[in-house]
Amino acid sequence: MKIAFIVWRFPVLSEAFILNQITGLIDRGHDVRIHPVNGLPKNYTGKIHPIVEEYQLMKRTCFPPTVPEKFFPRLIKGVGLFLKNLNRGSWKTLQFFQPGKYGAEVATLKSFYRTIALLQDGSYDIIHCQFGTLAPIALAYRDANIIRGKLITTFRGIDISKYVRENGIDVYEQLFQEGEFFLANCEFFRDRAVKLGCDPTRIVIHGSGLDCSKFSFKPRHFPADGKVKIATTGRLVEKKGIEYGIRAIAKLVKTYSNLEYNIIGDGELKAYFEQLITELKVGHVVKLLGWKQQKEIVEILDSCHVFIAPSVTAADGNQDAPVNTLKEAMAMGLPVISTRHGGIPELVQNGISGFLVSERDADAIATKLEFLIEHPEVWQSMGKAGRERVEAQYDMNKLNDELVEIYQQMLNETSNRKIIKQNLQKLMRV
Repeated sequence: MKIAFIVWRFPVLSEAFILNQITGLIDRGHDVRIHPVNGLPKNYTGKIHPIVEEYQLMKRTCFPPTVPEKFFPRLIKGVGLFLKNLNRGSWKTLQFFQPGKYGAEVATLKSFYRTIALLQDGSYDIIHCQFGTLAPIALAYRDANIIRGKLITTFRGIDISKYVRENGIDVYEQLFQEGEFFLANCEFFRDRAVKLGCDPTRIVIHGSGLDCSKFSFKPRHFPADGKVKIATTGRLVEKKGIEYGIRAIAKLVKTYSNLEYNIIGDGELKAYFEQLITELKVGHVVKLLGWKQQKEIVEILDSCHVFIAPSVTAADGNQDAPVNTLKEAMAMGLPVISTRHGGIPELVQNGISGFLVSERDADAIATKLEFLIEHPEVWQSMGKAGRERVEAQYDMNKLNDELVEIYQQMLNETSNRKIIKQNLQKLMRV
């Protein structure tokens, strides 16, 4: 199969779940092309996931021409691209500017840039939008015959929470009518899509997988030196709830001075967290480690004893699915503490592989963490249960096999419809 992955930007370090799908499809002999509609990530430094290098994914990526920041240079360059590619069909983009027909992400000069690679080769078996927010672009381009193929859309979190809240409950009406099939990375978001109007027979749960072989399981024991190491991995944004992990540690450190809390990640709240750590006087315990490569993350988690993922519903409505960083920690045998939030309860079984507490409840996090410190005998059983849960439901290889089956069923349904249509036409001629 020839498959187009439509993404916002590429490569993005925090989107390893997309890389796992791409490489899984390549390993299974399929031709994958990556189309990042906005090009490289902002502030791109050249630091990429090792898998991107291993599979030479940059060569499979169809980057749009760079868009100038200022309007007039953007206009001049965009018109130049339009004229240069008239023979390839760039004139088709003019229909995007019909008043009221398309949204701002389609009726934009950026379309002159975004369609360049598709005008060269836009014919695919499958068009896979990796977030619902990308679907209006893909639908418009397909409507203009700039890209061709069966459209499948994955809902991952922000696209079925914050985006809907900002744009209204009818935002996906056209997509639900014209898109062939849909995936949701957890039951929580599937149910939400159905309530918004998605045909329940055309959407299934397909979780974000990980390569369990890269996260070695290790039973956890109370350290000989008494220093309990705790970790959190995630972007430093409101949705990840890291503030409440810091506040929980600040409460415990008064009693348990021999703690270490490592926060792996970066983001817009870094300065705020630095200030909070100073105010709470926990700088000797709480460490902001910044972004790390997967190998580095594994090394850090390997030396830790407990993992915290204190996700919350952000003020703008943004919510999480079962968090990949939680899966990684559980795969490595760490008992976890997380929240009753979004799709997380589908991953963490309360009291079995860890604990779930209410959102924004630093006291509850501290209480559960204190229990784990005082009862290290439960670490091994919780860690084992977590590993089994991840292997059973989120193994990358199983999920990639499932994804291929979904693609093939989409194509087979189309073939069957064509055969039925041809047979009807024959009967009408008799």
